[in-house]
Amino acid sequence: MSEATIKLDDIVRQLDDLPSLPVVVMELLTSIDQEDIDISVLAKKVSHDQALTAKTLRLANSSTYGLQVKVTTIQQAISFLGFQTTRDLITAAAITGCFAQGACKGFDDKAFWRHSIATAVCARVLARRLRFNQDYAFTAGLLHDIGRLVLVTIDPQAYARVLARAAAEDIELLEAERAELGVDHVAAGIVLAEHWKFSDTIRLALAHHHDPELAGAGFLATIVHVANAIVHALDMVGDANEAVPPVSPVAWKAMGLSEEAYVHVFRETEVQFDEIAAALMN
Repeated sequence: MSEATIKLDDIVRQLDDLPSLPVVVMELLTSIDQEDIDISVLAKKVSHDQALTAKTLRLANSSTYGLQVKVTTIQQAISFLGFQTTRDLITAAAITGCFAQGACKGFDDKAFWRHSIATAVCARVLARRLRFNQDYAFTAGLLHDIGRLVLVTIDPQAYARVLARAAAEDIELLEAERAELGVDHVAAGIVLAEHWKFSDTIRLALAHHHDPELAGAGFLATIVHVANAIVHALDMVGDANEAVPPVSPVAWKAMGLSEEAYVHVFRETEVQFDEIAAALMN
């Protein structure tokens, strides 16, 4: 085991060097558990950010959402899609564009976001079937591995060694991170979640998406855990070396879905993914 090169204290100290989200997106993430927020004020704030607005509207107008008319303002998107769905789109549009790319040898930024978006889509499909909050599921799925970007941004050379070690020893990234850095992407993600003021609901899912069977992990962690595994199994990123992570039997059983239901989940995820990924990554 090599000497740890990144400590949690280092991450906390360097948070100000990490990308910052637009203030309005911070408000959206903080308010995900709140009912009494002024939607019109938030819509106006978002519209002041032209790039964010354009990306959000491109996503809203994709066939995934089945709108019969083209929306041209954030307020229209909220009217037709509802506030929660529009909030998901704004958050996704902001987060997928705020980290620098290409800094770490061996780290494929596009593949990272394709996997994150696919997990978000799959988590939302699962949540709809389970009558769970689809917006929580989409956001938690999108953000579940965000700690990897924290580690890549803070020390790209060190993370390149993590990737090399994982490949050479054929071990999971979590194990390689702990061995090489002394900290893993889950811990780093929690630090960022606190800095970005994510809601407790989302923080809990980020913290436990690898161990959803733990007491108090919450059902959202179970949904993200299973969605992550499904996306790996479907090879939606197109990585020839991709391995399906171990799935918690407790989490799989907790879903309570039939084989036929899973086939529908797979199909819905694949159909929705391409267009959402295209809208977010172009």
